[in-house]
Amino acid sequence: MLARTSSIDHLFVNQVAFSSIIQLGDSCFLNGFSRALAVQREVEFFHGNEGNFPAYKIFRMPLPLPSINEAISISRYNPTPIIKANNIHVTAVSNSSILHVGNTKHVSMEVRIKHIRQLLPRGNEQDIS
Repeated sequence: MLARTSSIDHLFVNQVAFSSIIQLGDSCFLNGFSRALAVQREVEFFHGNEGNFPAYKIFRMPLPLPSINEAISISRYNPTPIIKANNIHVTAVSNSSILHVGNTKHVSMEVRIKHIRQLLPRGNEQDIS
């Protein structure tokens, strides 16, 4: 693990939602995962059997990860062992996000969202007001 210390005097987070995490301190693994159906309709109509994620290909497909084939060489010079911040203000952490203060060895994040728009056929618009 890295040998640096993170120090924050004041941390303010207004909102944390939808599988999000605030992690203070070092960690070996951070995993975040979220999936969502975003449906936009001109007319409110619900079928009752909606929300079946495996019915959509995007949720069944394997995650394409690029292969790293080149050698990586890292050289560091850390004159002080502390990373210092006075104030951090975060408006929102959402949808499988992680606000992490500290060292991390492995991070894996995945969000899959299917957007569906159900619009009325052209020429058959109804006065919805």
